[in-house]
Amino acid sequence: MQVLYERCAAIDAGKKEIAVCVRTPGDEPGGRRSQVRKYKTFYGVLKEMCAWLAGCGVTHVAIEATGIYSNPVIHALAEFGNFEIIKANPAHVKNPVPGRKTDASDCCWLAELLECGLVRGSYIPIQQIAGLRDLTRYRAKLVGSRTSETQRLQKTLEDAGIKLDSVASDVLGVSSREMIKALIDGERRGAVLAELAHGPLRNKIPDLSMALAGRFNDHHALMCKLHLRHIDELTELIDTVEKQIEVMLVPFRAERELLMTIPGIGPAASAVIISEIGTDMSFFPSADHLASRAGLAPANNESGGRRRPAGTRHGNPHLANVLVECAWSCSRTKTRPGAQFHRLVRRFGGHRNTRAKHKAAVAVAHTLILIIYCVLDRHQPYQELGEDFYTKRQDPERYKDKLIARLASLGYTVTVQPAQAA
Repeated sequence: MQVLYERCAAIDAGKKEIAVCVRTPGDEPGGRRSQVRKYKTFYGVLKEMCAWLAGCGVTHVAIEATGIYSNPVIHALAEFGNFEIIKANPAHVKNPVPGRKTDASDCCWLAELLECGLVRGSYIPIQQIAGLRDLTRYRAKLVGSRTSETQRLQKTLEDAGIKLDSVASDVLGVSSREMIKALIDGERRGAVLAELAHGPLRNKIPDLSMALAGRFNDHHALMCKLHLRHIDELTELIDTVEKQIEVMLVPFRAERELLMTIPGIGPAASAVIISEIGTDMSFFPSADHLASRAGLAPANNESGGRRRPAGTRHGNPHLANVLVECAWSCSRTKTRPGAQFHRLVRRFGGHRNTRAKHKAAVAVAHTLILIIYCVLDRHQPYQELGEDFYTKRQDPERYKDKLIARLASLGYTVTVQPAQAA
C-alpha cells in the first residue's frame, strides 16, 4: 500500500507501561523500519518519550482508546510535542493474527495501519469541553446515587409497614419529609402523622392515617435518619456541580441557546450534548457520522442477500441516553418530532405496546441528533415544521380511500360528500 505518513508512531497504552512503535524510511529504497520502545507511564517519563518521537521526526501519532489510561499519554503528546494525534477505536484496529498478541505487536500493527492512512480518529475534546464532560457525567452519577438512596429509604419504610409511597406521589416532598421526621422523633400514631399533610395531600388524610400505621421501631428510625442525611448531602453536592456547569457553559452560551430551540432539549440536556460532542461540527464528516458515534445509527446485519434486525450500533451511551430522554419529552409536544414518535408507535405495534414506544423513542433520538448537527453546523435555530408535517404531504384522495377501507373493514358503509363552501 501507499505510505502517506513517512514518519509516524503508534502507542499501545496500559496502566503501568506503554509500548511505542516508530515507523521511518528504511535503508533500502522503499523499505520501512520499525523501532519499538517501552516506557513507564509516569508523566516525567512520558516527556522523554515525546522527546524521542520528536527526534525521530514523527508527525502523526496513533494511540488506542483504552479509557482513562490513554488520557495521560494524549495530554503529554499535546503538551510536549507538535504531533497530529489520532485516537483509534480498538475494535477498528484489532490485530488480525490470533495467538500472537503482545503490546509490541499491537503497536507495530497500529503503526503500519497509520502510515497507510487506514486509522480513523475518534473525537478528542478540547480542554474546556473535557472539563465540562467530567462535570456532566459526575452529575449523572450523583443523580443516580440519590435515586438509589431514595429507593433504600422506601424499602426501609416498606419493611416497617409504612405505605407512604402508596398514597403520596413524592416520598421526599415537604409533607412526606415531615411525616418521616415525626416517625424518627418517636410519633407512631397514624392519625397524628396524617395531619402533617399540606396542600392537596390533605384530601387523602383517611388513607394516610392507615398508611402511616405500621411497625416502625428504633432501628427503622436510625436507617431513615441515615438515608435522609445521605440524600441531603447528595442534593447539596448536585447543586454545587450544577453551578459549576453553568459557569463552564458561559463561553458556549450561543450554541446552548440554539440547541434549546429544538423540541425536547432543555438546559440540562443541552449541557450534556455540548460536553459530549462539542460545538465544532467540522470534525464530523456528516450528520450520519455523528449519529453513528452517538450509537443511534441503525446497524447492518446482512448475509446471503438477507437482511436481519440488528438494532443500533454501539456508541456514546451518555449522549444516547440523554437524547432518548429528549425523545420521550418530544412525544408530549405538538411538533414534528412528536408527530414522528406517534406515527412510528402506530407502525411498530400501537400505543399499548411498550416495545413499540421504546423503538419509536430511539428513532426520534436519531432524528434529534441529525437536527443537532444541522443547528450547530449552520449556526441557525431550529425551524419547526409543524405537527401536520407528515399528514399534509399525503395525497388527499389516497388518504380518503384508506380511511374508507378501514371503516369498511369494521362493517360500516361509507358515503363521502365534499364539504360545501361557507
